[in-house]
Amino acid sequence: MADIERETMEYDVVIVGAGPAGSTLAKALEGSGKRALLIDKQAFPRDKTCAGWVTPAVMESLEIDPTDYANGRTLQPIRRFRIGMMGQPAVENDHHSIVSYGIRRCEFDAFLLDRVNAPKQLATPVKSIVRNNGNWVINEQWQAPLLIGAGGHFCPVAKLLGNGPGKHETVVAAKEVEFEMTPEQADACEARGDTPELWFCRDLKGYAWVFRKGNFLNIGLGREDNHRLTDHLEAFVDDMKQEGRIPADMPGRFKGHAYLLYAHADRPLVDDGVLLIGDAAGLAYTQSGEGIRPAIESALMAADVILHAPDFSGAALQRYGERIAERFGNRASEQDPGWELPEWLKQPLASTLMRSHWFTRKVVTEKWFLHQDVPTLKAVG
Repeated sequence: MADIERETMEYDVVIVGAGPAGSTLAKALEGSGKRALLIDKQAFPRDKTCAGWVTPAVMESLEIDPTDYANGRTLQPIRRFRIGMMGQPAVENDHHSIVSYGIRRCEFDAFLLDRVNAPKQLATPVKSIVRNNGNWVINEQWQAPLLIGAGGHFCPVAKLLGNGPGKHETVVAAKEVEFEMTPEQADACEARGDTPELWFCRDLKGYAWVFRKGNFLNIGLGREDNHRLTDHLEAFVDDMKQEGRIPADMPGRFKGHAYLLYAHADRPLVDDGVLLIGDAAGLAYTQSGEGIRPAIESALMAADVILHAPDFSGAALQRYGERIAERFGNRASEQDPGWELPEWLKQPLASTLMRSHWFTRKVVTEKWFLHQDVPTLKAVG
């Protein structure tokens, strides 16, 4: 171990994962005197499986000027939503103002990372994590007393806590494709950029989406019942093609990913010298599956706790877990049955409510997907 100590570079914090959660935490720690290192297995910019929208609250928390961000990047203002249950007509609601933005994750994540001045080790998989004299030693090259897991659902840091990622967890599995349409495809596509489409599965175990961002089109479906994911996705895509909502000759190369919903996750969030944020912590919103806002907010709360903690013991870091519960509620509460719609909303009542302008706007869109009732979390400092 003495050789490791001589050869490693020392930091106060090592953050594994340079997506929105990791880059936000690194940015929030700047100017504090804490020396942070960001590590990610991929080079940036990189593709990231995600429908790709952010609310004005996220932009405000990140202190991003939409006009500045839109310079050379995709930023699709969203003013309407088209919502329905598969097999029945959709309901369209106009919110009369910008309620969200469509982004491309390859651009958004790179933008956040580029703002970070801390050193970065990209295209660097984590091959080893060793505890040594109160520090965590990563790949026998870098060490720090505090290790942050920000590497998504399968983050290697999450394996250090509890039972780690595995089959014991109830995950949402999703598949999607995002591609740039040809002029002919763009002309034929009836989906509109300012109006994302959300289509709920008839068994209420997931939903699909059609999301146009300028000339880019994102189509996907996520379900908790993942063994039939491909069947549901293929049926949805076929229906959308027949209705002319999407191009008939769109690419068929769908990518998959998995994540935990907050109410279903039971991962410990902290331990001695370890803390999880974003999807590594299982923070995706229970009803919508959105992970970007919880990732950003968890990073900001983690930064605040790190800056005020007397040490990095599990007891000192537990304040972070308390902050998460205060912000997102207690996990697996009886009041929040999961990503499925509540029991009282099952068929046939669900079919009726999904035809209601009031319900699809006030409950589905504004509460479940936009979280307009939740105040913006301000940046640290």
